[in-house]
Amino acid sequence: MSFRSFEEILSKCKEQDKPFWRVILEDDMEERLVSEEESFEKMKHLYMSMKGADIAYDEGLKSTSGLVGGDGARISRAVSEGKTLGGPFIGEVMSKALKMGESNACMKKIVAAPTGGACGVIPAVLLTYEEQFGAFLQQMIEAMYVAAGVGQVIAVRAFISGAAGGCQAEIGSASAMAAGALTYLNGGDGESIAHSAAMSLKNLMGLVCDTVGGLVEIPCVKRNVGGAVIAIASADMAVAGIRSQIPPDEVIDAMREVGESLPRTLRETGEGGLAATPTGREIMNRLMK
Repeated sequence: MSFRSFEEILSKCKEQDKPFWRVILEDDMEERLVSEEESFEKMKHLYMSMKGADIAYDEGLKSTSGLVGGDGARISRAVSEGKTLGGPFIGEVMSKALKMGESNACMKKIVAAPTGGACGVIPAVLLTYEEQFGAFLQQMIEAMYVAAGVGQVIAVRAFISGAAGGCQAEIGSASAMAAGALTYLNGGDGESIAHSAAMSLKNLMGLVCDTVGGLVEIPCVKRNVGGAVIAIASADMAVAGIRSQIPPDEVIDAMREVGESLPRTLRETGEGGLAATPTGREIMNRLMK
């Protein structure tokens, strides 16, 4: 994709009187020299792979380290027993976010969206939306294009790698992508999509990458839950007409600056933050043995 800013995407939406998702689809067609049908089938494949990963979740599996596994099922049971405060939608989103992150840690098939460490955010909100709101598959694939457009702008203007910019670049980007997709599904226009993405990023700006033991498990899996819930809140705010006082493109630029300012110890080295706590070091020592 060639877009370097939300401003550019929204300008094209206005000039051509096309929705956000179609502008991204047509850009994909042009860049990869494929037909609309081929582009759509590729995106459909990614979405169906997310569905497959969710269905294939095994609560009995533990990661090799023994640190991750079974929590997604625990939330599902709590929801079914009426023990959660957030209700069935938020509860199911939390469950799916955990399940996808756990599947990643257990080396099962997932979709990096945009990365493996942040793989649970987008499927959690989109799959739950489809299930509980009865959306058509066509709408869900369109929402995937919206997410892709948001992710592309972030990748070009900043980064999506924890090693480059901290966890704000992974969970933050995934949350922004999910927020944009949800905003579209809930009737938001292009401007609302951009602002929901910005509000997600603002709420996760400065989030460090402090993987315990150098593994994408602690705190990564549970951060997928936080990113998913923030995406929902940001989408709701945007659809309600709330706007980021800092323009979306400037929010991404600020995220880049913050990421570049983070010390090396807080960028996926496993040397700072939670990884440097007594328990974090104890886990690291145990894994080394």
